[in-house]
Amino acid sequence: MPLFRIRTEIEDRPGRLAQLTTALGRHGANILGLSVQLDTEGVVDEFVVDVPHGGPGARELAETLGAAGGVRTAVRPARPHELVDEPTRALVLASRLRCEPHAVPAILGELLRADDASWAASWDAPGRPDAAQDADVLVVPVGGGRAVRLRRFGLPFTATEAARADALVRAALPAPPRSPVPRRVVLRDGTQVTVRPIGDDDAGGIRELHGRCSQDSRRMRYFSPKPAPPRRAIERFGDPAYGRTLVAEGPDGSLLALAQLIHVPDPGVAEMAFLVEDGWQGRGLGRALADLLVTLGRERGVVELRALALSENTRMRRLLTSLGGRTRRTADPAVVEIRLRLDGRPAGPGALAGWPGDRHL
Repeated sequence: MPLFRIRTEIEDRPGRLAQLTTALGRHGANILGLSVQLDTEGVVDEFVVDVPHGGPGARELAETLGAAGGVRTAVRPARPHELVDEPTRALVLASRLRCEPHAVPAILGELLRADDASWAASWDAPGRPDAAQDADVLVVPVGGGRAVRLRRFGLPFTATEAARADALVRAALPAPPRSPVPRRVVLRDGTQVTVRPIGDDDAGGIRELHGRCSQDSRRMRYFSPKPAPPRRAIERFGDPAYGRTLVAEGPDGSLLALAQLIHVPDPGVAEMAFLVEDGWQGRGLGRALADLLVTLGRERGVVELRALALSENTRMRRLLTSLGGRTRRTADPAVVEIRLRLDGRPAGPGALAGWPGDRHL
């Protein structure tokens, strides 16, 4: 039976994925693999299907999915050897890369099933395909001023795939030492503060931090001038299942700021949030915390960081846009969403339909 690999984007609402699978089933297509990936324009569903001999071809499959609500659909032939467990395949390639670091192009090409892979200079659009020029090209920096240029015809690379390639390179090739956490951060005025993961004994310090923050600062963080979070919420800050919380500690041992990386249901996405004591705002602390969250996100395989902010919160918007974030409208005119890609590509334009989106069959 002919095999096809299909990618299509659908509106991220309950039941939309079921419409696609039903449409494929009506045409005799048997779904052998399914994955959900993030891309610049939204969520991409990828299927590997087989169809009966004499059944629909690539063009008919694309038209079928288009009628079922899929957009920007790409269909190309697949091979039986592609039907392998993806995590196992990635681990095998990482092991191979450690033994054969000279074979980076071939191994990355195999990881992303590229049609062509070659060495390039790292400044040639590092880490991203330029959608305005050629969405079928991805450039992956590998250090030392070098990069790998991948091309795949008819099946544009997704942001999730860019993150996979970056993670494989960082996992298997020598890398510069990581910045330690806890770590010292030097602010613009020369003051040194310590940034570290939240600890079991920080509940009191967190309540005191909230108490020192003005109502306006708390409103910018929580959209209301609420006092300190309840005890259960503070305990959740330190739960790995919730995410990762960093605290900034001043020279006198008091807590000056919170920075949070929060898990959300969207694939490859995490939410980021900050609270900085008024007297420490505008001194570079927020930027240092944002840089650390970006590093943590990449180490955890996050493709995109998102933040909700009041439209009037110009400080937050300016900070994240300086890092490459794009502002999007939400259903609430008083609230915007800022999306920061960690694969080097800008977030695509568009209005927010909901937050966060849930996926349902």
